[in-house]
Amino acid sequence: MDKLQTYLTKAQDALKNFYTKKGRKGVVGIAAISLGLLYLQYQIRKHNGWLQKKSVRDEHIFITGGASGIGRNMALRFAKLGAKISIVDINEIALDKVIKEINSQFGDKTATGTVCDVSDPKSVKNAIQLCVNFHMKTIDILINNAGVVSGKQILNNTEESICRSININTTAHHWTVREVLRDMIQNKHGHIVTIASIAGWVGVRGLADYCASKFGAVGFDESLRFELRATKSNVKTTCICPYFINTGMFDGAKSKFPLLFPILSENYASQRIVNAVLQEETVVIMPIILNFAIMVKAIFPTSIYDNMMEFFGVSESMDHFKGRTQSS
Repeated sequence: MDKLQTYLTKAQDALKNFYTKKGRKGVVGIAAISLGLLYLQYQIRKHNGWLQKKSVRDEHIFITGGASGIGRNMALRFAKLGAKISIVDINEIALDKVIKEINSQFGDKTATGTVCDVSDPKSVKNAIQLCVNFHMKTIDILINNAGVVSGKQILNNTEESICRSININTTAHHWTVREVLRDMIQNKHGHIVTIASIAGWVGVRGLADYCASKFGAVGFDESLRFELRATKSNVKTTCICPYFINTGMFDGAKSKFPLLFPILSENYASQRIVNAVLQEETVVIMPIILNFAIMVKAIFPTSIYDNMMEFFGVSESMDHFKGRTQSS
């Protein structure tokens, strides 16, 4: 009986200790560390493409700006996975070349494409109809990848160039999505991918028109996502927001701290995007560290955010820009 009483007393003391401030802190601390480690593990698995992936075999994937850069690279990767590829681009020579490259590697009818001005809704409509007829299949995955950059500060830019940036980088997404979304909703199957930019979250000197267009692309994706959620649609969305990629589009752009903010390789960026689509990720910021800049912007006073951006050289990154102006 004495032993039982001793045991009950110890158990009672343990419970009291648990509910003391010190005990609660210990439990909360352990729980926080455990959750942090689980989140880190998840991010690592996601980043490396180790999460469960969906199949895209025989899926019809439509890529704008697919004749060069990450568009071409994605087309080749998806074709390797057994997808039917449709590519549109303004550059006819490069377009024909990549279609031949895909068909020579993966079969004669794997890829098709046509010249298309994505800023023109009639051109978009005609291009999509041609591709649907060729593959005899509606579009399952739309990748809005076409983009341009002027790299000029606002007073040095032209009206034509500013309108071109907005029309191709933002407005064109409305034309492509409006052509494919009804079929996706009716089929209860589809995926819309927006290739935006970290410039859709962070303003950069010398990129006023580009940032405006990419902020628009990020907003378009988010609004579309909530429209689909409201109807409990099975159509998925993914928004990709990378740092500078070495496709030539941002040639001359510099990173003050390349170890922290590296210029991304085309191969890495393309594979990361393909993994994001296969894993049905919602928003992808790359490299991951740039999530910190977005957090600082959301939480701290503007003066702290501005000083941080200047310290890390973001304001200087476009000072030696050369680039290229064709769609990418």
